[in-house]
Amino acid sequence: MATETGTPDISTPRTSARILSFALVAVCTGYFMVILDSTIVNVALPALRTDLRAGVNALQWVVDGYLLVLAAGLLSGGALADRFGARRVFQAGLGVFVAASLGCGLAPGISLLVLARVAQGAGAALSVPASLALLRAAYADRTTRARAVGVWGGIAGVAAAGGPLLGGVLVAEVGWRWVFFVNVPIGLAAMALTQRYVPAPRAQTGRGLDPAGQIIGVTALTALALTMIEGGRSGVDALVAAGALVFVLAAAGFVAVERRVRAPMLPLGLFRAPTFAGGTAVGLLINLGFYGELFVVNLYFQQTLHYSALRAGLALLPQMGVVAAGSWLSGRFTARVGSPRPTMLIGLVTGGAGLLGLAAAVGHVPYPLLVLPLMATGFGMAFTMPAATTTVTDGVPGERAGLASGVINASRQTGGVIGVALLGALAGAGALAGLYTALAIAGLAFLAGALITLRTVDRAMP
Repeated sequence: MATETGTPDISTPRTSARILSFALVAVCTGYFMVILDSTIVNVALPALRTDLRAGVNALQWVVDGYLLVLAAGLLSGGALADRFGARRVFQAGLGVFVAASLGCGLAPGISLLVLARVAQGAGAALSVPASLALLRAAYADRTTRARAVGVWGGIAGVAAAGGPLLGGVLVAEVGWRWVFFVNVPIGLAAMALTQRYVPAPRAQTGRGLDPAGQIIGVTALTALALTMIEGGRSGVDALVAAGALVFVLAAAGFVAVERRVRAPMLPLGLFRAPTFAGGTAVGLLINLGFYGELFVVNLYFQQTLHYSALRAGLALLPQMGVVAAGSWLSGRFTARVGSPRPTMLIGLVTGGAGLLGLAAAVGHVPYPLLVLPLMATGFGMAFTMPAATTTVTDGVPGERAGLASGVINASRQTGGVIGVALLGALAGAGALAGLYTALAIAGLAFLAGALITLRTVDRAMP
């Protein structure tokens, strides 16, 4: 089998512990940058609105445009990683992301900023599934791989929860454009480390790309995201109805195409495995709850309590403080018990309890009493995510690692888009009743994930 030029096959004995350590650093650095951009922009929106004279709708697209393209492109990114080699695709994605970040920081107006954010989403869609495929190849032992994915998940948790804090500091000290410029040194460092230290798994050179499936799949996910975003903002109108119709037709067309093509991008038979299907559903639900909560609580701090961007970031610090520990413990706990099922159940119930606690307390109690539910929410997300990822990626053969990574990350990012659109619409008007409802829905999403885990994870294929 072919490998990417100039790099030894990961399966050879020449791979050492030191190289694997640097490989993990390289992959996690790139992934940190991608996930950071999903949350760092939120606290910069008021400053950005003033500087660029942007309306509320345009600001929503600054956030949602990135998440939408990321969610819609992940399946294609996974397929490309399998076809052309995970390291090559990872590097290409990082390069696009760095260039787009420069475009965001230099954008003279809101339209060009949104376009550059879309380009960032495309770069992220290439690099995220490739990053997991690289980890899958680098750690052949399942126990060691669970710990590595725990580190990878911890980096994601730190990036997601730390985005508001870092964004607040940058906006306060040097201006909103540095929210994007900060990606440049991070991305270049990840590319240099990857080129030097990350071995390349085998590319599946004989596999077709299924262009029809990719185009229809992207269309379906984009239509779903647009329907949720526009419906949450304006209710059911002609655009929302058209988006819903396109989603239904594209989803049906995707299923029909994937059943008939010789080399489908997403073999539907994978979903007959309860563990694979359940882990994918849990990925969607945890991001719906967590990213939705992060968005609406930030609105609450800044719009209702009139916190500055920096103070709002500091108020979210309890979530950031536990995510690294939660993800690290997740990998170790999963490795110890030999199954991701108990890890997922503990994380989902803890996160659900934290979110429901926030729904009951926010608006009624002083901030210090919100710290515990904020910590429970962050820990629950961080403890669940690596285990859910392991569930999905371990449920397929090694040559399908890029595809499996694309599936779990597409489901997670789709959940994030839905969470921001749906919960943001409920809480966006500023009424506390809407905030309570939004947080309660986020908590119920986590608990629904726990029920799905009970019924599916570690069950044999029928």
